[in-house]
Amino acid sequence: MKKFVAGILLSVSAITLAACGGDSESSGDSKELVVGASNTPHAEILEKVKPLLEEQGINLEIETYQDYILPNKDLESGDLDANYFQHIPYLESQIADNGYDFVNAGEIHIEPIGVYSKKYKSLEELPEGATILISNSVADHGRVLSMLEAEGLIKLADGVDKTTAEVKDIVENPKNLEFDAEYEAALLVQLYENEEGDAVLINSNYAIDAGLNPLEDSIAIEKSDSPYVNIIAVQAGNEGNKEIKALVEILKSEEIQDFILEEWGGSVVPVK
Repeated sequence: MKKFVAGILLSVSAITLAACGGDSESSGDSKELVVGASNTPHAEILEKVKPLLEEQGINLEIETYQDYILPNKDLESGDLDANYFQHIPYLESQIADNGYDFVNAGEIHIEPIGVYSKKYKSLEELPEGATILISNSVADHGRVLSMLEAEGLIKLADGVDKTTAEVKDIVENPKNLEFDAEYEAALLVQLYENEEGDAVLINSNYAIDAGLNPLEDSIAIEKSDSPYVNIIAVQAGNEGNKEIKALVEILKSEEIQDFILEEWGGSVVPVK
């Protein structure tokens, strides 16, 4: 009887081990890739990428964020394998400020920044001394000022690096525009809805997330040849990983680029 029971126990153990071994082998066939992203459009784009990565045995887990600080902190800590929310000048400023050892693994799309106003229908209508609300992210200031310079509202000092320009670099301001840069980027949509200031410059991801159409609702929009390309950022040394390369390749594929153009109609522009 004891031998019989022992035999059953050994058989059960063998089945259990075989089952565990099978699970281990199965899980070994699938690699997990954790990517942090802003809700719109980044996470939505990644949702379209997810099944395409699964075909290559890569399980994409998408972590969404409402701010621009935590995605880089979590990338540094190893909670993320990559993030997809920031443009190149912002990445460079974060590396300079925080000592992150990050690199650009691939350039994916541009989100033109727009000027929004509940009070005026064009930049020409902005009055003398109009208040312009911009984000408190210094990395966006050069972008905003360059856009306003291109529209003829201001002039920046000769020789200044347009990507790092600040309000103090304005040398001509015919309308004496006043710039208020005290707000987090995520709050700018609410300020616009509350009719704060005379005009508000809003990043397209926040505008789209709030139901605004940058092409239709803005009174001016950044040109599509903007250098502010949104990228896949990873820790240095990981840009050559198979999973990261597969992610970037699919994001730059014709299928995903067509999806971006169809879904956002030009308010999000893929990079070739």
